[in-house]
Formats: sequence, structure tokens, C-alpha cells
Amino acid sequence: MRNSAIEVRPINGYIGAEIGNIDLAEPMSEQTLIDVRQALAEHGVIFFRDQNLTAEQHDAFARRFGTPTDINFVKTVDGYANMSVVSKEEDELKNIGGGWHADQTYYEKPPFGAVLVARELPSFGGDTLFSSMAAAYDALSDGLKETLDGLKAVHSNEKLLRSATRLNTAGATPQYATHPVVIRHPVTGRKSLFVNRAYTLRFDGWSEEDSEPLLKHLFIHGQRPEFQVRFKWSPGTVGFWDNIQVWHYAANDYQGQRRVMHRVAVQGEALIPA
Repeated sequence: MRNSAIEVRPINGYIGAEIGNIDLAEPMSEQTLIDVRQALAEHGVIFFRDQNLTAEQHDAFARRFGTPTDINFVKTVDGYANMSVVSKEEDELKNIGGGWHADQTYYEKPPFGAVLVARELPSFGGDTLFSSMAAAYDALSDGLKETLDGLKAVHSNEKLLRSATRLNTAGATPQYATHPVVIRHPVTGRKSLFVNRAYTLRFDGWSEEDSEPLLKHLFIHGQRPEFQVRFKWSPGTVGFWDNIQVWHYAANDYQGQRRVMHRVAVQGEALIPA
């Protein structure tokens, strides 16, 4: 019977799993909800194929894990103010999310996670890559771990506001937040790096110039292929990633074609220092 006991099929040894024997359109028991949350915490990003959710069902599923975040800078689905449309049209050259990042880390409480539904896909390309910052932390040298464990970093949407060409940022002002560089996951207790190229400006108490070499090293380190999974979407597939331990990157390799995804992000809590 579907939704009685989920099947968790890891994609590789570092990140990602496909979840079977579940219909997200149907009510979930508390135990199934616990199992899905555990799978997300352990694998960083999970995928549910052949779901074909309505917008209402998408919204309801995301709300089982918390309150949706507010939407900034992008259009939303009619009737769903907290569901963003992540799209690229045939005549557009740039996509949204085409660089390694974690979502909205310039918030004091960054989103816990995000639920993405594939609505319209190109005939080729349009994959999303995910990278485990828990695996990235584990692979650091002991000396570097010791250096990073006590540091904090300043995050801001400054660069987003300066460079965004696909987003409606008129009248927006920069936001800032300071977070531990290494955090502990609230479910697994595992340590993760919490910096990203899109929003991390500098280490707290350091200048941007002094911060740049070490941050650049961490950004490159976090992109190592063995920490990644590259997921090929199919219509109706649902992806759910843990935003506090995973980076993601939307590949922009389908020029001249349309791609439409719907996304609901879930509010997070204060991060736990390592």
C-alpha cells in the first residue's frame, strides 16, 4: 500500500535519494512524515517521480514541513502568493539560479528547505545539480576544520541586487545576516559548511580582502564532483532539498527552449553552531 512505508533509494554515497512507494497527493501519516524528514536530513536532497501534483497539493505538501517563506523578486503562481514561478522562455539567454548557492542565506533564519515541482521541461538539458556541504566539511583537513569551527560569516543579497537581470528588484534594499561558518544539523547532528558564493561576503571581523582567499578555497572545494548529484527532471517530478546543508545550481544548457518549475520554500529556524 502506498504511503505505508516509503522506499529510500540512495543515488550515491554522498548526496541524494529517490523516494518510492509514496503518493504526495494523498494524506501522509505522521510516521511517513517523520520518515520523509529523516530521509531529507540524511541525504540532503530527495526526489519523488511521477507525482503530477496540482498547485494546491504542492502547497499542502510543503506546509506539512513548516510555513512557506515570503516571495521576493519573482512572479508567483496565481492564487498562491508563496509559490514562485522559476522559468526561462525560449528567447531568454539567462536563467534563474544559474550559479552555486543556498537560498536566501541573507535572512536571519534562512529557509529550512524548498519543494520544487517540474511543470514544463525542455527536450534536453535543464538538470539541477546539488552539492553536499556536509560531505564538503568532512573532507577538510583537521587544521582547517579547527580554524573554521569558531568563525562566523556575513551574508548579504548585495550582489543579487547589483547584478540581477531576470528579477524584479526595483526599490529593494540590501539585507544582511551573520551566521556560523560551520553549523550542526538539527536532525542528524552532522556538521556542515554554511557559506556560499552568491551571498557570503566575508568572515565576521575580517575585511573582504582578507576573507577572499579562504572563501574562494571553500567555494571551489564545495564544488568537487564527488559531493554532487546531477538530477534529470521528468514532468511531474518533485524535488525537496535541505537548504541548510546543500548548495544547488540550475544548469543553463537548453537555449531556445522553455522550462517552468514551481517552488515553495519553507521557513527555517535559527542555525545551530557547531
